[in-house]
Amino acid sequence: MPDWLTFFLQVALETTTLFVLLVGLVGLIVPVFPGLTVMWLATLVYALLQAAAGRMSGWNWAAFAFITLLMIAGNIVDNIIIAKKMRDQFVPWSSILLAFAAGIVVSIFFTPLVGLIAAPLGLFLAELYRLKNRADALKSTKAYMIGWGWAFGARVAIGSVMLVTWMAWAWL
Repeated sequence: MPDWLTFFLQVALETTTLFVLLVGLVGLIVPVFPGLTVMWLATLVYALLQAAAGRMSGWNWAAFAFITLLMIAGNIVDNIIIAKKMRDQFVPWSSILLAFAAGIVVSIFFTPLVGLIAAPLGLFLAELYRLKNRADALKSTKAYMIGWGWAFGARVAIGSVMLVTWMAWAWL
């Protein structure tokens, strides 16, 4: 294969990978969008194509392993932060699961942005039904939104580290 074609294909691969990583990072704003997993899949494809071309060193595999661990930890910590914040307000698991389910189902049938509204609305309605008190239901919903904010921050931080790790892997 001519050197110019190899160079072009490498640039195309890196550009596509970077684009998917950035889409995953921006997608983290939507709680039900698996942004960290999308980012990991981009690095998986990159690693497999680099390995097929004989360009994967021990450092490259270590970087991919680190990205994999970040993705797993990020997907776990996300749900723990939101659930813990709600449990601190004594929101029952039934209401928490209903809120998560509302967000996921509505995202599937409409858009993830509508799911972003459906999750706290589902929690508010579940808590209003359970507590029969609008102010207490709003307090539970506020706890969800605060937890979502902290989880968003954690996801973006983890996603940013994944992005920087891939950039070091690809370009250094």
